[in-house]
Amino acid sequence: MYSPKTYAKHGLLFFLTLTATTLAGGEWLFGRSILSSERPLTWEYFLRAMEFSIPFIGILLVHELGHLFASIYHRVNASLPYFIPGWLGFIGAPSIGTFGAVIQMKGLVSSRRKFFDIGIAGPLAGFVLAIGVLLYGFTHLPEADFIYEIHPEYLDPDYDPEKQEGVMDLKLGYNLLFWVLEKTLADPEKMPNMSEVIHYPYLFAGYLALFFTALNLLPIGQLDGGHVIFGLFPKHHKTISMTAYTVFIFFAGLGVVSPFEDFNYLLIALPLYVGFVFICYAKSGLTMTNKLMIALLIVALQYSLVSFFPTLEGYSGWLFFAFLLGRVLGIQHPPVADNRPLSHSQKILGWVAILLFILCFIPQPFIID
Repeated sequence: MYSPKTYAKHGLLFFLTLTATTLAGGEWLFGRSILSSERPLTWEYFLRAMEFSIPFIGILLVHELGHLFASIYHRVNASLPYFIPGWLGFIGAPSIGTFGAVIQMKGLVSSRRKFFDIGIAGPLAGFVLAIGVLLYGFTHLPEADFIYEIHPEYLDPDYDPEKQEGVMDLKLGYNLLFWVLEKTLADPEKMPNMSEVIHYPYLFAGYLALFFTALNLLPIGQLDGGHVIFGLFPKHHKTISMTAYTVFIFFAGLGVVSPFEDFNYLLIALPLYVGFVFICYAKSGLTMTNKLMIALLIVALQYSLVSFFPTLEGYSGWLFFAFLLGRVLGIQHPPVADNRPLSHSQKILGWVAILLFILCFIPQPFIID
């Protein structure tokens, strides 16, 4: 089906991505880098970092293979998974070693049922493996003093992390599923706080897998969740997609502009932000006037809410993804020739996917101080 050259190309990308995520894992788990002379990533720590990279990349692989096998089943021509390496340690920036993985649909998807099956197969397959990784991680936590291997400074009774300058404090946000698994499976004496989960390879890999699962299941456009909504609600998928996207960008931008900012700053920031939101609706199918009205309304409501609730804050980290959705991918689903409704079993799986999105979505996934 695929040529040896194709297998070689995709295999090389997979190997490079696995290597990149292992390098990133060494930085997150142990604070060690191949570019550091003080705390170098030795071969020993490189191998230990694979406790993160192998399950994480394995989950991404299973996710993409779910899409691929569903495509093969429905006789839709598709590429092998493209893994995208993304280690940024060489510029001193934090990264997880990859920008994800995708398959390219080369054939026409002619029916609603096929779109549904191909879209839902990836998240469901990846989720099953992610649950296995998390179950292992929560039930095989190291002893509580493990953290002193990473942070020996914690042994100093006078050490106060809040007084340290130039140190990035990363805290992971909760989702419903991670919280439930922690409370039901983990030993409270061994369970790290959410600022330290990055040092626990299986928990961190599973957490990232849930994050990407929810991201793919957003009920917008041509994301996997968009395919699910397109299958379940043939008459209302456009409205659902547009509403979900608007709520998403509204939450993301809460607090970006505030009445408590300097007036001169607002004179520049407000028009730029309105322009950004306007651009995000580029592929919405709306008229120019409607796009501008929506952008103005969103910013006005955000500004007003923050006026009454000064501590109200969304998650600006979502804005870049909102831009990609609106400007690059689009928030509409392509039409199909075969509009037969889903089978009963497909409808059940569709509602399961919606439930998984609710369980896995993390409003504020990475909180950095």
